[in-house]
Amino acid sequence: MRKKIIAGNWKMNKTPNEALALCQSLKEQVNSQEVDVVFCVPFVDLYPVLEAVKGSSIAVGAQNMFYEDSGAFTGEISPAMLTEMGVKYVIIGHSERRQYFAETDETVNKKLKKALEHGLIPIMCCGETLEQREQGITIEFVRMQIKAGLQGISKEKAEGIIIAYEPIWAIGTGKTATAQQAQEVCQAIRQVLEELFGADTAQKMRIQYGGSVNEKNAAELFAMPDIDGGLVGGASLKPEFAQIVQYK
Repeated sequence: MRKKIIAGNWKMNKTPNEALALCQSLKEQVNSQEVDVVFCVPFVDLYPVLEAVKGSSIAVGAQNMFYEDSGAFTGEISPAMLTEMGVKYVIIGHSERRQYFAETDETVNKKLKKALEHGLIPIMCCGETLEQREQGITIEFVRMQIKAGLQGISKEKAEGIIIAYEPIWAIGTGKTATAQQAQEVCQAIRQVLEELFGADTAQKMRIQYGGSVNEKNAAELFAMPDIDGGLVGGASLKPEFAQIVQYK
């Protein structure tokens, strides 16, 4: 049985003081041994959030990182910087990074390999646009993203990677894929993972759904056989995040 993982992606929200206040309000309610809970926060919030969750089971993740250890890369953050702070997870290839900051499958693959090299747990994002869904190429497109992102990754390393399926048309729009639509794509993702790494590894890897997850739809989504939790956006900044975690 795969353990559910609920990760909150705070995106570009919360100053350090606001982050601290949010952690204090949520900490006791989402501190769980039954499900992995992760707060993925802006870089400037990492230290206060790490301090705030000490003594709990809550892990902390970054929202991005660069694919080199160090160097003349102004404005970037290295995986070594993250691990020394105590960061455990990192989101890689979110659609907003691809859309606004020119991330590609190639850079996602580079970041993924570097994160694994440093012992970080990557949450690798994939997902289609509304146009691609309407054209009927969702499965084909997502399979391509998975194959490109995981190129050159060993079976042993793959087990520690989280895949987050986020249909772009459902991110921040209030629109959510139905549980059946989400399951269909997550099942296809597990099938391509089996093709790449074998059935045993594919069954061990966790697949999240993201895209307007809230306390009203979480239970049905998380009950699907190939959905192992959620990557939660806006709702992770509200008290309802505690209810989402409880649906595990």
